[in-house]
Amino acid sequence: MLFALICIDKPGALEVRKANRGAHLAYLNETGVVLQAGPFLDDEGQMNGSLLVIDVADRAAAEAFAAGDPYANAGLFDAVTIRAWNKVI
Repeated sequence: MLFALICIDKPGALEVRKANRGAHLAYLNETGVVLQAGPFLDDEGQMNGSLLVIDVADRAAAEAFAAGDPYANAGLFDAVTIRAWNKVI
């Protein structure tokens, strides 16, 4: 089942993002469930959130994946939305 994770950083948290980026990328690669991922950018081109599309068994697995992200554990996110998603194109 596909899910989109829309993660919005807390204001002023760019340094938290940078400090945890290596662990975050390793987590994405190690889990084997990420189909697409990348940061949102502000008007100055600075990272300020994340969009991930993952393929997991169900919503509980998507929630567990989101909770295990090093960015989440570092307190980076102001909000995380998890939405079931259907790939068309």
